[in-house]
Amino acid sequence: MPHLSMRRSIPSANAVGAARLHDLEQTALRHGVPVEDVLLIAVNLHGITSVHERNRARVNLRLARRPDTTWQIIVPLNQPASPFRLCGDELSLNGSVVAHVERIDADEAVGGYFRNDGRAATLNPNARSRCVGCGWCPNTLEAAADPRMQEEQGLDALLRALGEQHPRRSLAELEEVTVSTGCFEREEAAVAHLTALRRALERADVTARIGFLTSVLRTDEAFETIASQVSPFVLRLTAEHFTRREALMKATKADLRPEQMPNLLARARKAGLDTSYTYIAGIDPLDDLTRGVNELVDEVTVFPNIQVFQAHNLIMQGMRTPGAESLAYYLHARTLIERTLAPTGLRPASWECYRPLWYFTFAGEDLVDGPH
Repeated sequence: MPHLSMRRSIPSANAVGAARLHDLEQTALRHGVPVEDVLLIAVNLHGITSVHERNRARVNLRLARRPDTTWQIIVPLNQPASPFRLCGDELSLNGSVVAHVERIDADEAVGGYFRNDGRAATLNPNARSRCVGCGWCPNTLEAAADPRMQEEQGLDALLRALGEQHPRRSLAELEEVTVSTGCFEREEAAVAHLTALRRALERADVTARIGFLTSVLRTDEAFETIASQVSPFVLRLTAEHFTRREALMKATKADLRPEQMPNLLARARKAGLDTSYTYIAGIDPLDDLTRGVNELVDEVTVFPNIQVFQAHNLIMQGMRTPGAESLAYYLHARTLIERTLAPTGLRPASWECYRPLWYFTFAGEDLVDGPH
């Protein structure tokens, strides 16, 4: 399930893209996508106007038109320019109720939490909240309850605590465990942590695939060690964006150049690892987005994590590429990405991404087969 955070942003005339439900319906028809997908992308883009005391939250909602599926989105609350308003448990778009909100949680950096109805878990074992440097990242806006795990006993304790929180108190159901932190600045430290995590999972009788969001794993030696001691494993390379990398990213990410990424993923595949990447739509012009996705398409075995860029404040609004304040940019991006990735047979799992471009369909195919 997706997850989120934000700070109150300055109202902007550009923020109010589609103002009425009718407008979204017409937009959906023009782009050949379900209005429900357009609606959820628009909520991610614009945020929500709310009297809720929190400025950022994880919001669980059911669409009025498709109440069979619960979606967790991570969006800014208290966005005065947003056309979406939350009153009680009703989310409305200029007077039309479009969804019912079941739950609002503070978006905090915690040690771990579940997604996909308990079949997946995200761990933040290395103090993700202390990771700073990328200008577009909301981590520095979050409250923190995610201490650095320095010993295997700490991982054991984290897994025990998660077991108590699991919907059915059984970590054996886990199919994927994602390590989400940018605080491993050295490859050696990342490899050591991943091997320790695999041993901790084995002690807890968990055989799930480990996924790691990172750009510090780069050598064949690291890939071979992970293949022999950590697999099953998916490398989720934190590509993030292809332009303005030095200006917007911290050095440990920016020094990986886009032209190096295909070779890095190819070497990881050769070692026997699954491969993917993370990408934020809204920072690159569409031509650069398309070029980058095309260059990586042959080197990924898992659908990339592609999310809507959310501008949490006025400074972040200035990081958008021209046009990315509008809903049309993201729907064009969605179509361009589908043209490249649909022929591969790879498909998005919406629970894997916090602010996805796909919910009910991908390239005209149905995606939803259960609660998220």
